[in-house]
Amino acid sequence: MASPSSSIPVLPSDFAHATLVGRVDRPGRGPCVVAVRDGEVFDITSHTTPTVSALCAMPDPTWHAQHAAGEALGTAEAIAANSWEGAVDASRPRLLAPVDLQAVKAAGVTFAVSLLERVIEEQARGDARAAEALRAEVERTLGGELRGLRPGSPQAQELKRTLIARGLWSQYLEVGIGPDPEVFTKAQPLSAVGFGAHVGVPPFSQWNNPEPEVVLVVDPRGRIVGATLGNDVNLRDVEGRSALLLGKAKDNNASAAIGPFVRLFDRGFTLDDVRGTVVTLAVDGADGFALRGESSLARISRDPAELVAATIGATHQYPDGLCLYLGTMFAPTHDRDGAGKGFTHHPGDRVVIAAARLGALGNVVQPTAACAPWTFGAGALMRSLARRGLLGGAEAAG
Repeated sequence: MASPSSSIPVLPSDFAHATLVGRVDRPGRGPCVVAVRDGEVFDITSHTTPTVSALCAMPDPTWHAQHAAGEALGTAEAIAANSWEGAVDASRPRLLAPVDLQAVKAAGVTFAVSLLERVIEEQARGDARAAEALRAEVERTLGGELRGLRPGSPQAQELKRTLIARGLWSQYLEVGIGPDPEVFTKAQPLSAVGFGAHVGVPPFSQWNNPEPEVVLVVDPRGRIVGATLGNDVNLRDVEGRSALLLGKAKDNNASAAIGPFVRLFDRGFTLDDVRGTVVTLAVDGADGFALRGESSLARISRDPAELVAATIGATHQYPDGLCLYLGTMFAPTHDRDGAGKGFTHHPGDRVVIAAARLGALGNVVQPTAACAPWTFGAGALMRSLARRGLLGGAEAAG
């Protein structure tokens, strides 16, 4: 499906005042660390910042992104336009996911709406037709009690006892309103795809959807240094059969999209701005189907800082840092292929996830077999950096 990138504002609305970093694949070189300055992309790869992971671990990554010497590569819009899978000019730079060696983690069931949908999936055993009949019942039974409830609070614990007594308890309710959030490994370091790449849906799933989310970028000490956008592609039928199939439902080829750039925190953009972010979703199918929705982070049930604290700390270390999907309140239920069948992806769906101060992440859905296989891992990155003589400084800094 043709994907006119000119219709997607890849940069934030206030890009002239934003500190943006990311990665591009440069022909003849490989992955490079870049900074965006007033809409222009500069290669700032160096001995001290051979990776975005190393940049984010610096004492002041924002200052470095703003002041490091760099080579101009062109405008962000032009590079994004050259990043659509199937239309890439191999002689020019293209965007990659803006993170590299960081662990890719995700928090689930962080909104009341998504909690209800997970309970519906569980009750329906992954059957989209059964889910339609259950939705009204679950909403009537649980919806009012869950909204506004603080997870782990005495009120939540009392509701838990009540629901258990009524035979209505669920493993999703445990992580949705209990003291401990659900945090799982979404993908391996370097496996995430960026703007313009295909996102994959495996052939064994018949009920699936995009999950538009904010992704926090965290350094090895647990400091949140910035944010970007992500698509946590979700296989509802697989996870609905059993929560123990979460890995099969979440970690597939090209199933994690992140980008377009990481917006680093500075005086004009902080975690408080992230807390107020509204993420929009647009799905446009080759069959003419269109879906629109939005997710407001103001309605999240656990604060983003709380989710990060539950992910990294005394019991969980990430020496290369991590990025954390924060979850979504948007679970599409619009019928696509017939009454009661709900929403599921078709090959060729163009998915655009956007937020005013984070830009837009655009991808096209394809079967996993049609997506480029993941072949460039940590070993390949180290060999690429070694060929360019960029490892010595990083080793000394580490």
